[in-house]
Amino acid sequence: MTEKEQIKPDPVVQVIFDVLMSLEPGKSASPMDVARAYAVLRAKPTDPPDVWRRYMNAVKQQMVHLARAGRIQIVRKGKPVDPNDFKGVVRLRLPMKD
Repeated sequence: MTEKEQIKPDPVVQVIFDVLMSLEPGKSASPMDVARAYAVLRAKPTDPPDVWRRYMNAVKQQMVHLARAGRIQIVRKGKPVDPNDFKGVVRLRLPMKD
C-alpha cells in the first residue's frame, strides 16, 4: 500500500463526519440519514429511490469502527452504548464534552 492510499479517507467515514458536523452540538443522526447522504453523492439517474439501503452495511461497519476508536458515539435512547454489543434502533453523535 502506498502512502497516498493510506492517507485517503474512507468516503463513508467522511460522510458520517459531514452529517454529524452539520448538526447542532449534542444532536444525533440515524445511520439511515448517513446512508441517504452517501447515496446522494453516488447516485446515478437510473438508481431506484431506495438506493441508500445498499450503503447501510458500510455505514454500520464504519460507525462501529469509529465508535471503538472514540471518534463518535453510538447512542440508544440518548445514552452511549458499547460499540461491541448493542441492539435495536441507534443514532450517531459526536462525543460529548464533559
